[in-house]
Amino acid sequence: MTAQLTQPPQTTDQRIILQGTWEQFRLMQQASENSPGVRLAFYEETIEIFMPGREHEVFSHIIGYLLTTFLLAKRIQFEPTGSMTQEADRVASAQADQSYCVGGFKPIPDLSIEVVFTSGANKLPRYRALGVPEVWFWQDGVLELHHLRATGYERIDRSELPGLDRLDIDLLKRCILIAETDFAEAVQTLQQSFSRNQE
Repeated sequence: MTAQLTQPPQTTDQRIILQGTWEQFRLMQQASENSPGVRLAFYEETIEIFMPGREHEVFSHIIGYLLTTFLLAKRIQFEPTGSMTQEADRVASAQADQSYCVGGFKPIPDLSIEVVFTSGANKLPRYRALGVPEVWFWQDGVLELHHLRATGYERIDRSELPGLDRLDIDLLKRCILIAETDFAEAVQTLQQSFSRNQE
């Protein structure tokens, strides 16, 4: 019988940090296979057990829907990979809130997006170990973009991924905030911007 980690209804994020080996992390992955809502991460002998709360999940899906709307409207080839596990064997493992492969599927997505209610910057070394080209953080109404260079991640104002470099980041931020109270209006605002750009 497979053990299950249960997740009671919750409104806030729950995070547990443990010290452990890759082998222990693998055992925990197996134990949580049938536990929806439980995410695991590993880097430098640290295991993170994360259970997102309601607000976290709401923002994650808002950002994912808006970004997908943009990609479809601009006919950019992509594959949404959600919170799929990203791994470098025995080195690092992560599950972003949203992730995307641009131009077709890749083992490691081109873009990982994290909704953050505590600290986000400490996740960058983990994503660097995985080789994720671009990581975005949504925190306190601010969207921060980071692109991977030879020396590490650099903060950028606009995406450098093919196709996404055409995305107006300020508009996306505004739409995310609108969606907090009126999701339909946020989507319409984004779609209307496409029409204006074609005029």
